[in-house]
Amino acid sequence: MAPSILANLRPAKNSRKKVKRIGRGQGSGHGGTATKGHKGAKARSGHKFKIWFEGGQMPLTRRVPKHGFTSPHRVEAQVVNVGQIAVLIEKKRITGAVTPASLYEAGAIRKKLVPVKILADGNLTSKVDVSAHAVSKAARTKIEAAGGTVTVLAAATAPANA
Repeated sequence: MAPSILANLRPAKNSRKKVKRIGRGQGSGHGGTATKGHKGAKARSGHKFKIWFEGGQMPLTRRVPKHGFTSPHRVEAQVVNVGQIAVLIEKKRITGAVTPASLYEAGAIRKKLVPVKILADGNLTSKVDVSAHAVSKAARTKIEAAGGTVTVLAAATAPANA
């Protein structure tokens, strides 16, 4: 591009807006109250409300009733269904016994240190030995009906957010 063309470049018409210069006297069009209105906390210097402040009315967090209890000692388990185990065995992603380590390697669970619970959704046709930290009664009966065995492991002592 020629230098003379570069020197003549200008923004498109009406694409640039004048900066609102506040508190620069009456001639600026924004003098007097400097666009802050008359009186009140927001007109004062140093005004800063917390983001949750609701103008003095009872805040939402205090208006809404509290119900129930959440235990701080709750252990969240990773859930694997019997049907998932059957699919993993069918796809040959698990060979041999089903353990938390083999489920992790197969991609059925995301975290190694969080306990695993086996639930009964789905069907199991092949004989398989399952070891997990918890097993539902229905899942145990399905696994044993297919000829497999169930071993319950000791509770893992992992942090809740591992």
